[in-house]
Amino acid sequence: MAMSQIFWVGFYTSLMGFLLAIGNTLYKSKCKTVECCCIKIIRDVELEEKEMEFVSTHTPTPNNHI
Repeated sequence: MAMSQIFWVGFYTSLMGFLLAIGNTLYKSKCKTVECCCIKIIRDVELEEKEMEFVSTHTPTPNNHI
């Protein structure tokens, strides 16, 4: 009985990791429209790129001098 529970916990953990990895890949993609299973997502990738550029240029760098 305990082996079955360990299997299912491992299975669900692996499944969630897989789904998060797919979500991360989809977030990083530059597709403007995505359509899957009657769901259509339209993204403004130009605005996202400008936001990422702003964050990267305005993030303070740590001072390594002692």
